[in-house]
Amino acid sequence: MLLEDGDPARRREQRANGEVSSTSCPEGTGDPPAQGTPAPDDSTMEALAEGWEPGPALGDGDMTPRGILQRAGQHEEALMAELAELVQKVVKNSSWWDRHGVDISILACSFLLLPAGFLCLRSAQAIPFLAGVLILGVVHHTLAVKGSHLASHNVLAESKSWGKVWAIFFIELCSAFTAEQATYSHVKIHHGYTNVIGLGDSSTWKLPFLNCYIYMFIAPLAVPIITPLVALGLLRNVEWTAALRTLCCIFLGLYCHYWLLLNVSGFQSLWSALLCMLLTRSLLAHPYIHVNIFQHIGLPMFAADRKPKRIHLMSLGVLNLPRNALLDWSFGHSLISCHVEHHLFPSLSDNMCLKIKPIVSQYLKQKKLPYNEDTYTSRLRLFLQRYEELMVHAPPITELVGIQ
Repeated sequence: MLLEDGDPARRREQRANGEVSSTSCPEGTGDPPAQGTPAPDDSTMEALAEGWEPGPALGDGDMTPRGILQRAGQHEEALMAELAELVQKVVKNSSWWDRHGVDISILACSFLLLPAGFLCLRSAQAIPFLAGVLILGVVHHTLAVKGSHLASHNVLAESKSWGKVWAIFFIELCSAFTAEQATYSHVKIHHGYTNVIGLGDSSTWKLPFLNCYIYMFIAPLAVPIITPLVALGLLRNVEWTAALRTLCCIFLGLYCHYWLLLNVSGFQSLWSALLCMLLTRSLLAHPYIHVNIFQHIGLPMFAADRKPKRIHLMSLGVLNLPRNALLDWSFGHSLISCHVEHHLFPSLSDNMCLKIKPIVSQYLKQKKLPYNEDTYTSRLRLFLQRYEELMVHAPPITELVGIQ
């Protein structure tokens, strides 16, 4: 069981039932450490469960506190190994189409929709013009969010060289960010230290100086502007060759978008084209921000030296949202309805996360482990009601008294 600040009895009951606590502690403040900070390696497909290592053997007669803790750790490692074996069987029996093809096809279809979007913007009529905005907005977020996320985990290709190419294309050219820093902060830190205070606690998404309603409903419109500015600030942490490449890719991606609006869509002025760029690139910025905070903030947080083993860390600190056709297409299953599966097995594609979802959910529930699920509207209501607690104040640390 777990103990947190405030109403421990209720929290213990909720953890035992595997429910999402409406009074769970919020995320912490502070940015991820510099790129030199040690972090766990991102495993390949052969090691689906990253961060899992078997513990030392222990005699049955060791009843000291240390011995009890070691046996508990071995039990958790055995659970993770058993779940990983079940998932590995599914992966081995899956075709290339299941492992890569479905998601690559979604990205390819998005590219094919680009001409239709730019041509619709030529119309002087409202409905075709709005259709063009919708098409370009969905395409942009599919490439910038889904494509970048898959590329950061090297899921789009089994070759590491091609994986690097796709990471540069989707993260830098499409998203206007830096590939090295995006991969490091997301894969190494966020996944390696999920919900660990000061490391992978999603604190980079917190802006405590903003009012609740400004943060939730107005600030997301500035994401297309803030993203390249943040990327420029992070370039000091990478080699000069990578920084130069990033600058060129960001400029090329933004300029191509602007050039197509002028020469294909027929925009007549600089400001009208820039406004359209802002509109399409921020079309799904609200759910993008919301999803990133809903699925971790408000769940248990841990100290780096007092965190549970991997299977408990991910089952306690990650939440799934319901399936949504638009967000599933634009963001991917691993960011929406299969986020728990993604954090347990981050080397799997969106489609594979969806495929193993019944196995993971059934296994965690069978072993009496939390499998957190909640609706988008429920989480939105929670954050609006408890914004100060969840997004402004530092969270309490969950104490591990014992895990059933």
